[in-house]
Amino acid sequence: MILAMHETNSEKSATADAVDWIALVKKIKTWGQELGFAAIGIAGTDVSAAGARLQQWLESGYHGDMAYMATHAELRTTPGLLVPTAVSIISARLAYWQQQDCTRVLTNPQLAYISRYALGRDYHKTLRYRLQKLAERIASEIKTSHPEMPLSYRVFSDSAPVMEVELARQSGIAWRGKHSLSLTRQGSWHFLGEIYLSVPL
Repeated sequence: MILAMHETNSEKSATADAVDWIALVKKIKTWGQELGFAAIGIAGTDVSAAGARLQQWLESGYHGDMAYMATHAELRTTPGLLVPTAVSIISARLAYWQQQDCTRVLTNPQLAYISRYALGRDYHKTLRYRLQKLAERIASEIKTSHPEMPLSYRVFSDSAPVMEVELARQSGIAWRGKHSLSLTRQGSWHFLGEIYLSVPL
């Protein structure tokens, strides 16, 4: 039985070794740009350092009435609980900044001015659609080049307890600002989304 497991693992390892992961990552980033993402990065699944800070934050009661933060803390800090097969996480950044002159609205008490992220289509749907398209393209590429390689994935667009800012930081597409949000040289006007993957990107 152990020999059979070893042979199976060796076959999987040989298959993984046959993939040009660097070339695939370059393609993924290109596809991401084609889908309108501002940046695509790759991270691992270890968010333990940020998880420790989150736990301290929760124990200090800084989450206030947001009980869901404490309820789902373990899911946030252990990506494997959300997707057991995940070994890589794609982090995607989608800008929502829209250049507008808000003076006319702000100076008229009969009008309301809403947050820019709420303008247009629901960002959950927009982000999820693009992430799903990217995931399908990755799956198609792997299936075509290495049909014997098993692949599973799951897309998240602010739809599950995910440590988005930490993953964005680890993947190199943003850093955590003093205001605790993900930040780039263009500011914080962006959404983050993730694809949990079972392949070692």
